[in-house]
Amino acid sequence: MSGLNWQKSSLCGSGDSCVHVAAGPAGIHITESADPGGAILTTTPDAFRALLHSLKGEPQQAVKAPALEVTTAGDGDTVRLHTPGVPGAPAVTTDRRRWDAFVQGVRAGEFDHFTA
Repeated sequence: MSGLNWQKSSLCGSGDSCVHVAAGPAGIHITESADPGGAILTTTPDAFRALLHSLKGEPQQAVKAPALEVTTAGDGDTVRLHTPGVPGAPAVTTDRRRWDAFVQGVRAGEFDHFTA
């Protein structure tokens, strides 16, 4: 998706692969820059807002759009962000270190403007 202004957490080192977020006409886009397949998950601002509230541990309102779900693999190091119940929908896969940098950025408010 060229032309999008991708943002990563400031806690992700310069040049490091990380979870990236961008806003576009189709919604909020999320990807992992280290993903060789280049999976891009697209969601609604409401679903992204619910994810942010969840990661911050804040109360949230019901989301009418499909919610985003975070799961971890048995090894505990692989984190997967996807839309449950949507067959064939892209999933963003990252590792625990990159995910933790994203979550810390969320808690610092770095991605709030995507839902304003």
